[in-house]
Amino acid sequence: MPNQVHEFSVDMTCEGCSSAIIRILARMKDIEDYNVDLAGKRVIVVSSLPVETLLETLKKSGKETTYIGVK
Repeated sequence: MPNQVHEFSVDMTCEGCSSAIIRILARMKDIEDYNVDLAGKRVIVVSSLPVETLLETLKKSGKETTYIGVK
């Protein structure tokens, strides 16, 4: 499956929140790139992984996370 650009809404309120998301994404295989926008409470992930896998992984941060869609 080719890489897709997925957008998620993540309820991040501080640098600690965004750092937790970055640590989670940095450990994952099959992620080409990602961007964490703390101010906009958005996370962009470029990956060939299924969206369900990405969503469940981001939820491990303990932050409310919803899938917005493919960019």
